[in-house]
Amino acid sequence: MLKIQRSSNGQVVFTVSGQMDEDNIGELEVLLRSEMGDRRIVLDLKDLTLAGRTAISFLGRCEDEGITLENCAVYVREWIRRERHRS
Repeated sequence: MLKIQRSSNGQVVFTVSGQMDEDNIGELEVLLRSEMGDRRIVLDLKDLTLAGRTAISFLGRCEDEGITLENCAVYVREWIRRERHRS
């Protein structure tokens, strides 16, 4: 289960909690696209407990599109880096 909490303060922050998999990425993608514009978008991953390959690919694409990943676990950061080198 994934919980997404939105806050804003000059930037839009989505705090993601729980497990991220392909079933809930679509919902998060819709939320992110609805906020695209002039404000900076941040995904706060401090409470992310589990991410699969699809989630890692999604997070890498988010970062490529200018979305900031904050409080990213070391294993998630490393996995994103490896996926980029594989491509």
